Amino acid sequence: MALQLAVQSRESQGKHGNRRLRQSGHVPGVLYGHGQQSVPLSVEAETLSAAIRHGSRLVNLTGAVNESAFIRELQWDTWGTHIIHVDFTRISEDEIVEVRVPVELRGEAPGVREGGVVMQHIHEVEIACPAVSIPEKLAVNINHLVLNGSILLGSLELPQGAKILAGDLEEAVVECVVPVELPEEESGEAASGEPEVIGAKEKEEEESEEK
Repeated sequence: MALQLAVQSRESQGKHGNRRLRQSGHVPGVLYGHGQQSVPLSVEAETLSAAIRHGSRLVNLTGAVNESAFIRELQWDTWGTHIIHVDFTRISEDEIVEVRVPVELRGEAPGVREGGVVMQHIHEVEIACPAVSIPEKLAVNINHLVLNGSILLGSLELPQGAKILAGDLEEAVVECVVPVELPEEESGEAASGEPEVIGAKEKEEEESEEK
């Protein structure tokens, strides 16, 4: 279900105007797509951040415009803590969009009790999906993951009408393997204390002979 997101018209579009917007707790943005004119907008920073934390990408814009839109791109500050710009694209709920979705493991692998460790190799998947069905994440159940077992990319459960766009479908998303033990390093001379200084020893022997 699309989240409601109130937006306002953005009159000033320059660098200084955008800075003033951010200082007032708003994020500058733009709505474009479907061959229509681009519309400069602004949205409350807290509201937008809440939508992102919720995992919402499909939103119903209200206020200055009343349209369904997809959060296409976010720009963050240098520290990656605050959103400084947002791009919305017009979209219909049955439209197919391309999006990257995080992969989250759920459950406990029985292979761990057999001495194995769980290794996740793929953390994000690019899919094409109807806009109305965009998932917040792809949940992977590992409750049946035995020792030396794996779950392949092609076996992930996707929303209806979705498909994976990139990657080898035979690649392991997660597997349970026996941990590799590294051989102990040979201690050598380091274990016996300070290393022997050859030149110094020879000098001491010469001095002893001279006496």
